[in-house]
Amino acid sequence: MRNAHLGGLTVSRIGLGAMTMAGVYTSEGGLDNAESIRAIHRALDLGVTHIDTAEIYGPYLSEEIVGEAIKGRRDQVKIATKFGLVSHAGGGPGVTDSSAANVKAAVEGSLQRLGTDHIDLYYQHRVDRNTPIEETAGAVADLIAQGKVLHFGLSEASPETIRRAHAVQPVSALQTEYSLWTRDVEAEVLPLLRELGIGFVPYSPLGHGLLTGQIRTVDDFADDDWRKTNPRFTGENFQRNLAIVDEVTAIGAEIGATPAQTALAWILTRGDDIAPIPGTRRVARVEENTAADAVELTAAQLARLDALRPAAGARHDDANMASIDR
Repeated sequence: MRNAHLGGLTVSRIGLGAMTMAGVYTSEGGLDNAESIRAIHRALDLGVTHIDTAEIYGPYLSEEIVGEAIKGRRDQVKIATKFGLVSHAGGGPGVTDSSAANVKAAVEGSLQRLGTDHIDLYYQHRVDRNTPIEETAGAVADLIAQGKVLHFGLSEASPETIRRAHAVQPVSALQTEYSLWTRDVEAEVLPLLRELGIGFVPYSPLGHGLLTGQIRTVDDFADDDWRKTNPRFTGENFQRNLAIVDEVTAIGAEIGATPAQTALAWILTRGDDIAPIPGTRRVARVEENTAADAVELTAAQLARLDALRPAAGARHDDANMASIDR
């Protein structure tokens, strides 16, 4: 597995997102912690050194699973987790709080669940409009000085927020959705990251599962699967977006790659400062995704992928889009 560079942090250029291990996509069946642990072990065996989780996933379950899986193998992996969507002052999960006091409380819980004395990459999960980003960055700077955190990250932050945070504590990585159907970061965000020497971690690099080619209808989704109401998975938008999948599938067939591998291979051509984190709790998917490291696309195939029309529909519903710093 080749590496990517996120500021001063070196990670495998394909990582593993652990959100689904806490049951976010309910249509994939019931939780199976043992299976999730096997998936993490297989990822480590295949050279993945970057595991991404968050306290809100579960809440807490994903961090607990990751902590259990890396026992005895901590030196093989860089752990990224996130704070800010759980208030530890009585608000509980789902309450945005990136105050210095909350950051201090959150890190202790994450360290305990992960079974480690340090977090390699600690992200603010969503920008807290009630707390100046300078206060949050200063709180993380204190944790770095104490050795509890090694690198600072932001998630779904605007260019202005990135600049302000970076001026207080250098930011190593930004995590934001990026894939063949979500490319808006290319206009302003990616150029800024490269100006400042910040790495980029795309989440949902497979379009919430659509770019795997395995989804042709949402009728089979469970009623509580949030994709069933996502604008890109509904009505005419969904039918239009299947055309993106069809082209990715066709290109993959030309080189003996799955649609997922083709989509990941495209992201990997964007630079060695980009490290996608496809999420799964299945061993077979880990094996499929990590094999994208060896997939080579021709210049003509890259041009066809670059020319794909943008996805139809907003990334999220109005409530979730309101939480994104823009």
